[in-house]
Amino acid sequence: MSNGRSITVLLVSTWAFMICFAVWMMFGVIGIPIRQELKLNATEFGLLTATPVLTGSLFRLPLGIWTDRIGGRILMTLLLLVCAFPLFLASYATALWQFLLLGLALGLVGASFAVGTPYVARFFPANRRGFAMGFFGAGTAGAALNMFVAPAIMNAYGWQAVPRVYAAGLAATAVLFWLLSAPDPGAGKGGASFRAQLAVMKDRRVWKYCQYYSIVFGGFTALSIWMPQYFVSEYGFAVAQAALLAACFSLPGGLLRAVGGLLSDRFGAHNITWWVLWTGWIALFLLSYPHTDFSIRTIDGSRDFTIALSPWMFTPLLFVVGVAFAFGMASTFKYIGDDFPENMGAVSGLVGMVGGLGGFLLPIMFGGLRDWLGFNSSCFMLLYGIVSVSLFLNYLTEVRRVPVMGQPSRT
Repeated sequence: MSNGRSITVLLVSTWAFMICFAVWMMFGVIGIPIRQELKLNATEFGLLTATPVLTGSLFRLPLGIWTDRIGGRILMTLLLLVCAFPLFLASYATALWQFLLLGLALGLVGASFAVGTPYVARFFPANRRGFAMGFFGAGTAGAALNMFVAPAIMNAYGWQAVPRVYAAGLAATAVLFWLLSAPDPGAGKGGASFRAQLAVMKDRRVWKYCQYYSIVFGGFTALSIWMPQYFVSEYGFAVAQAALLAACFSLPGGLLRAVGGLLSDRFGAHNITWWVLWTGWIALFLLSYPHTDFSIRTIDGSRDFTIALSPWMFTPLLFVVGVAFAFGMASTFKYIGDDFPENMGAVSGLVGMVGGLGGFLLPIMFGGLRDWLGFNSSCFMLLYGIVSVSLFLNYLTEVRRVPVMGQPSRT
């Protein structure tokens, strides 16, 4: 396969994934006026925004396996065309149950990741797969694309126009993808049964990578759909302003994934993952502190103090988390490319499924915590706890045995 053809496949696949991801995150923006129309509480809003993520997550494993068997080109094209129909119908929904059912159907676009990752990886040699998979993963910048496009369409034509425009975008992308992509060079060559492909799940490393991805990708997905309403609720911004600020998280979190792939090729998946977790742990600790007013009794009386993050302090910290999660997504799939080159479809499908399930569960948990505790930053408290678990797991399984950034480990 020529280098030019490989680059063309990578570019058109990344574009297709970006459009799919924008559709997948759609309810994060249009869900705000829908919430007002249907008078939803925070938990119901979390369910509304997270429902598409559920289907896209559950189908990542079977679609990853089918990609190894019939090829990424055919599956990606079908996925784009099939999901355009329920997406268009979403513009006519008027009740929560209708949005949930259609969200389950259109959410299949989220499984495009498990199709595209092994597909593009097979066009590149082993020493460039980290870059290729990281570049393709940069399609998660579709979350930021949604932040720019959806508010503009909403302001001009109402929220109902967004799913209609997005449906047309999926159909057009399907045609473009089919014309510019190439047949999958690995399709059907393995010949292994489903049971044989699933046998790799017995490897404990697979489940460790699932845990990593559940926070870096699950956290990225959850925050991408949760942050617009967070800025509206916490700081009182209009939807367009809130979406713009939320893009400060999702845009670098998507685009810099390719950089994370290059760094993982250069320094190794473990080293990047270790520093990603530490960076996220520190930033999430700061973000999780709620707006606090308190008084201190002094010799001259009492003094009032306030501890709170202004939006101009909050947004840069959110940016740091987005960059860290982007590098972490790339490093996780560098692990997979290095450790399971013959089963990338099955393993990437499983890891992607678990990461996507994190993206489904977290918004619902965000809403539940907000309804229970009554303050917005509780979502960051939850993520802080999950990252703490990941750090501990990484230390026990790798840091005690593997050098970090070239320094000899101590036993």
